[in-house]
Amino acid sequence: MRTSWRAVIFGLLICVGGCSHAHGRGGDDPEVVIEWNEILERVVPAGGLAPPRHYAMLHIAMFDAINSIQRAYRPYRSYVRASFGASPELAAAQAARDVLAAQFPASESTFDTALRSRIARTPSGQVRGSLQIGKAVAAAILTWRANDGWSATPAPYVLPELPGMYQPTPPAFAAPAFRQFADTQPFALLTSTQYLPGAPPSITTERYGKDFEEVKQVGAATSTVRTPEQTQLAQLFANVTSTTVHWALWNHVARDVVRAQRLSLIETARAFALLNVAIHDGVQTSHTSKFVYGGWRPITAVHRADDDLNPLTIGDPSWKPLLTTPPYPAHAGNMACVGSSAARMLGLIFESDDVAFTATWIGSPGQPNVSRKYASFMQLAHDQANSRIYGGIHFRYESVVSQEACPKVAEYVFANFMEPRRAHHR
Repeated sequence: MRTSWRAVIFGLLICVGGCSHAHGRGGDDPEVVIEWNEILERVVPAGGLAPPRHYAMLHIAMFDAINSIQRAYRPYRSYVRASFGASPELAAAQAARDVLAAQFPASESTFDTALRSRIARTPSGQVRGSLQIGKAVAAAILTWRANDGWSATPAPYVLPELPGMYQPTPPAFAAPAFRQFADTQPFALLTSTQYLPGAPPSITTERYGKDFEEVKQVGAATSTVRTPEQTQLAQLFANVTSTTVHWALWNHVARDVVRAQRLSLIETARAFALLNVAIHDGVQTSHTSKFVYGGWRPITAVHRADDDLNPLTIGDPSWKPLLTTPPYPAHAGNMACVGSSAARMLGLIFESDDVAFTATWIGSPGQPNVSRKYASFMQLAHDQANSRIYGGIHFRYESVVSQEACPKVAEYVFANFMEPRRAHHR
């Protein structure tokens, strides 16, 4: 009898550490991660480069709160000793609430309503300890990122008006934006130049002339060679009024795939943390390279082609791109980097790039949703990269170097963060 009780107790201990890794067991509810992902999407302002920072902070906090209780992986940033029987779902919700409230105080009532709903579904004996874990983890994340450089005032960035060098572009001719991103602390990388994309070709080369002619033809506002599908892709990825622009779209893909794959709570939390850190450090990598190389945009290049000493280029001072040119240098491409880092990370998480899914862009008010089927994550990433060429705001070589460098960001994050504890014999 004594031996059998030991066996039962041992089994229970194993279950505390492992049974929740199977979807649906032991109160394991992965939907709490997706719920707060959706809440952030509703409150985060459209446009700009701040959203990846918000997504990364949210999902690191949720993962560390859950992992403090389930202890299946190394913590991303913080570990809080958990009381027996604490609810990982409620701890994650509290961590999410505090991280988002600190960044979006005007939406605090929205966050409080979601947290109260989760509290109402939690046994009373688990509430206090769970909330304490979430609060402690959130405080650690907020302290970590409080002085990370994102809010610093950047130094002016002005280049001489030489051929190939960036100049402010119409219609606003604004000063280069998000210059401080290069000096902001990454979430995972050692520096923002750890995987710096390669340099652009000289503007006197055949390669430059070829890519110049492509964007001039296919990316013009009045292009006669761009197909309707290419026009749609350019506009879909550029729709900054839509909640599915860029990084949110990849989070939508992740929601669908984690549900289809029936990931557990902690596996879902880890997947979203990995994805959003890869996106953040990926776009930081490409954006940093813009200020390293200072390459001009296609609109400037086409207007000033007579100055580039390249016999393959012909200027057109009236040329306009399909899309409005973003207010910062061109090389390398941000959206190509977002797509390739996100796709590579999802391929690592699900152990295959060849995962079928449907990507859906939510239409602006009065516009229908648009859905496209994909056979792999990289297929969507290629569409995202090409969309900037179709829109007339990037040369192809800028997308190519991002697609070479930015998957390395995802690989570094995956290899060095939130590894299984068993892999370290803990």
